[in-house]
Amino acid sequence: MFTKILIANRGEIACRVAATARRMGVKTVAVYSEADVDARHVALCDESVPVGPSAARESYLRADKIIAAALATGAQAVHPGYGFLSENAGFAQACADAGISFIGPPASAIDAMGSKSAAKTLMEKAGVPLVPGYHGEEQDPDFLQAEADRIGYPVLLKASAGGGGKGMRIVESSEDLKAALASCKREATSSFGDDKVLIEKYLTRPRHIEIQVFADSQGNCVYLFERDCSVQRRHQKVLEEAPAPGMTEERRRAMGEAAVAAARAVGYVGAGTVEFIANQDGSFYFMEMNTRLQVEHPVTEMITGQDLVEWQLRVASGEALPLRQDQLRINGHALEARIYAENPDNNFLPSIGRLRHLRMPEAVSFSLGDNPAHPAAVRIDSGVRAGDAISPFYDPMIAKLIVWGCDREEALAQMASALSHYQVVGLMSNIAFLKRLVESPPFAGADLDTGLIERNQDVLFPAPQPAGFDVLALAAVALVLSEPRYVASGAGDPWARADGWRMNMPLRRRFHFIDHASPLDVAVSYRSQGWLIEQGAAAAQASVVRHDGSDYAIRLDGRLVRGTVVIDGEDVHVFTGERHALLRYIDPLLHAGEAEDEGGRLTAPMPGKIVAILVSKDEAVLKGAPLLIMEAMKMEHTIAAPRDGVVQELLYATGDQVEEGVQLLSFQA
Repeated sequence: MFTKILIANRGEIACRVAATARRMGVKTVAVYSEADVDARHVALCDESVPVGPSAARESYLRADKIIAAALATGAQAVHPGYGFLSENAGFAQACADAGISFIGPPASAIDAMGSKSAAKTLMEKAGVPLVPGYHGEEQDPDFLQAEADRIGYPVLLKASAGGGGKGMRIVESSEDLKAALASCKREATSSFGDDKVLIEKYLTRPRHIEIQVFADSQGNCVYLFERDCSVQRRHQKVLEEAPAPGMTEERRRAMGEAAVAAARAVGYVGAGTVEFIANQDGSFYFMEMNTRLQVEHPVTEMITGQDLVEWQLRVASGEALPLRQDQLRINGHALEARIYAENPDNNFLPSIGRLRHLRMPEAVSFSLGDNPAHPAAVRIDSGVRAGDAISPFYDPMIAKLIVWGCDREEALAQMASALSHYQVVGLMSNIAFLKRLVESPPFAGADLDTGLIERNQDVLFPAPQPAGFDVLALAAVALVLSEPRYVASGAGDPWARADGWRMNMPLRRRFHFIDHASPLDVAVSYRSQGWLIEQGAAAAQASVVRHDGSDYAIRLDGRLVRGTVVIDGEDVHVFTGERHALLRYIDPLLHAGEAEDEGGRLTAPMPGKIVAILVSKDEAVLKGAPLLIMEAMKMEHTIAAPRDGVVQELLYATGDQVEEGVQLLSFQA
């Protein structure tokens, strides 16, 4: 077994590997960019080495710097995590050439599966079923247009070297293909340095089911059952679960054996995932093989009781697989939700900022480094802490929330409860969306396919509901108690008291809030014991039962109301378990005279690069017409016309880097 390994990654996977290595008595070395100098994974490792500027291409993607760090610290092996260099055959070979063990498959296996086109040809020879499509080298747009026409629409364009949903487009008609192809190739070049694409028939209501495989250098190979990853947005997974609902033992065995055959066909060693697309009738087709550990591996750990990172370290050091196929069992059901800094109501646009308040579910009884052989109700894998920043340089994941239950119904209840107790302030998150998704009838009923989110827009994206009386009362009480001038009643000179005492009449104040663009006024009348709170026709006598930091328990006419209130500048966040309400507190004196006309301004929603300008100066456009395309966090975002109008001036050119909030062009309605 190794005595020291270097972790060539960041975030929650680097923390995950560090914790397991520590439990095994293996020392770890972290690498970090300038943006990650204070990151959690750096603090968890025994040593750390800087590898360059914040941009991944100048740090985490620099194989030469990673290998130099391993050699300088005496690390015997490199764990690549996932993303970055984890599926880079050149990096794996460079490690071998330097005498460093690569904790993953041999370079030849990565190379064989690295090209989706070549992999499909190889799988076809191995007898693994394939989706109809084109997987060749010819990339002429006219040729690809003809191939798509031959296959029949809808088709799916996929970056040949891609993964993680990047460089993928669904094309519904022949007329749309070339524009989608150009966008797909740009994104593929940016994310993977390779613009080759393949074309597949896009199946209606398919499920995405993947098989976890593991092989050692002694010829043993097993599958650790399946994960259902059908629930996706923008071709990226949102929820994963194991085992797959409705899976029969016969189908599980067929898919598992096909996955093992795929691994054996390339001489695989280590952890890998064979991904299949499955029809509702049970038929399945090979999509691709990810030659690394997957983001969703914890659900497999939870149902098998195995630590897959420990398996990786043991196999890479030359040991045989810990278990045979007939020794593996499924125990219970597990779900994973990816907690992201993003705005689901704005096409899941990533959110950038600092985690000024972060509270995880109190029920957590499984943490990084614990033994997965003893599953617990809730597990959190995270690479960030309160106070850390989500930057524009990397994936905006906050954490992975994993739950286990004796069956799927229990796991669903655990997930809904855990999400109710997850609190994030400082940036947008998808927590509320995930809770709606988990509780939605289609997901709860296991009516799964990759279009579930798109098919259930009304349920998953309901119209905003105004904050209720209890939420507003909590906010008002928190604001009163947070004021520096507030002191305990009855202390000192009555004329110096600042708790609302008046000689002849009670003090009555009005708090102005904005909730989803709607104004809400709350009146607070100070009483000898608490306050009278009024909002519209509702009123209640309020008193504080408990106040501990940001946690409040108040009594409203005898009813006990609990919640967490976080005041962040003029934003008042109220968490009540059932919902997270964001109120903007408006001080009329502070904002007197403020006004700004933003008409005619189109601004950057986040830092990024202009990759395409689709209009020219003085051009007339219709509402919704695409104006330009930005690239941020390796994804393309289209800026569209907010209404009919004329483009007055283009303020940036293709290739320009822009900051969040800058004006991109002038637009006249």
